[in-house]
Amino acid sequence: MNKRIAAFGEVMMRLQVPNSELLTQANTLQYSFSGTGVNIAAALGKMGHKGYLISTLPENALGEAAYSYIRKLGIETDFVYRRGSYIGMYFLESGFGSRSSRVTYTNRQESSFNTAPRSFYSFKDIANSIDFVHFCGITLSMNDEARVQMKELATNVKAAGGKVVFDCNYRPSLWGNNGYQIAKPHYEEMLELADIVMMNEKDAMLILGMHTNQWDRQAQLEELIPKVAKRYDISIIAGTHRSIHDNHLHTLKGFLYKDSQFTYSKALQFAVLDRIGAGDAFTSGIIHGFIQKKSYQWTVDFAVTTAKLAHTIVGDTPLSTEREIMQAMNHKVADVVR
Repeated sequence: MNKRIAAFGEVMMRLQVPNSELLTQANTLQYSFSGTGVNIAAALGKMGHKGYLISTLPENALGEAAYSYIRKLGIETDFVYRRGSYIGMYFLESGFGSRSSRVTYTNRQESSFNTAPRSFYSFKDIANSIDFVHFCGITLSMNDEARVQMKELATNVKAAGGKVVFDCNYRPSLWGNNGYQIAKPHYEEMLELADIVMMNEKDAMLILGMHTNQWDRQAQLEELIPKVAKRYDISIIAGTHRSIHDNHLHTLKGFLYKDSQFTYSKALQFAVLDRIGAGDAFTSGIIHGFIQKKSYQWTVDFAVTTAKLAHTIVGDTPLSTEREIMQAMNHKVADVVR
């Protein structure tokens, strides 16, 4: 069963410092294009669905380069528009050993996407053309106009019988001082519109201001997530817990809460090549499992395996096919495929 899934979000230019160098050391950068919406649309396209991006690109060579890049990823561009002159950028310094990776954003508020007026999009027509729409907290952090557009599009999709997916994706550097307090009412409005939500207990405590006397993360999760689901009438809540070890090893465990019960994946340990975009891979796996009407266990196992594979691919965008993910789920690690 294939569906039409659209993601609303900014296309960003990723400028990566090569060879794990610092920006202060390097004199060259490697560029590509990404963004949560790009990642979700591309990943679900690889799984056999039609992945659409709803966005605005600049009317210049940068816009042309970004458009060509997302087309190469197999993303449907019916809802990609052109205006303005700027694209959002971020600089990535890859960590090594005890040094963490670092992301520095620039030029976000002036980008074509973040300056496009509401009248630029025909949200009702878009809503009638898709089955699912995906939003994230990164877009929610941009400005009031972007927030209004998110809520209007979500409302139209619900009215047309579609499903709304919202990934909390809180970024402290984008909300600024008193960020949690500023963000809370906007998050609550999106949660009230969402059918599927990506979050964990930290989001419940920090963004929504919920309290628990539990100290263990899983105990906190199992106390707070059911309260979130009930308060905002959310059908599915899913997310991950991550542990970071030495030598680029991470452990990831996924959970899915539906029908008043938790389902957990196995804890997967793996080496990390590129972490950026792995959360979007997990989200795409949850959406795919829901569309395919798979069991809760299959869905969360598929999602966490999708995220695991995303850590092994350079760049933000998950590129694994369903077959490759299924092979990894079955623990079949092959030698060179010839």
